[in-house]
Amino acid sequence: MSSTPLLRASLLWGLGVGLVIAGVMALIGFFVAGGEGAASGALGALVGVIFPAFTALSILLGNRWYGHPQWLQIFFAVVLGGWLLKFVLVIIALLVLFQVDWLVRGIFALAVIVAAVASLAVDMVVLSRMRLSGASDVTLPTAESLRDQE
Repeated sequence: MSSTPLLRASLLWGLGVGLVIAGVMALIGFFVAGGEGAASGALGALVGVIFPAFTALSILLGNRWYGHPQWLQIFFAVVLGGWLLKFVLVIIALLVLFQVDWLVRGIFALAVIVAAVASLAVDMVVLSRMRLSGASDVTLPTAESLRDQE
């Protein structure tokens, strides 16, 4: 599939940016609230990067069935199931994390927002720099195949 390199690049760049943001937010959190702030910043950044990656992962997984007679049904079931799973996991993760005593909520929330916006920015940059044709995975007829049809 022509979207596979785009999704892989998005995941790799997103991971790199996410690790940088986790380090920066841990440092900011440490200066604001000590060790608990550092852990909150790093954890928030990881949450903000990991959950957006679920979409790209689900599309890559769904693309594995390309060529199968029910490819579209399988693809959309995998992608929509991945979104539903992501939605449920985000809610559960936030409910659990907000019960943790050491979590500094302000730093955690800031880290989630910064990481999520950075993840979107990475996706936009990767998408804008990829060279994909308007009609992907299409084979145009050759002169020989056109003569054979006549």
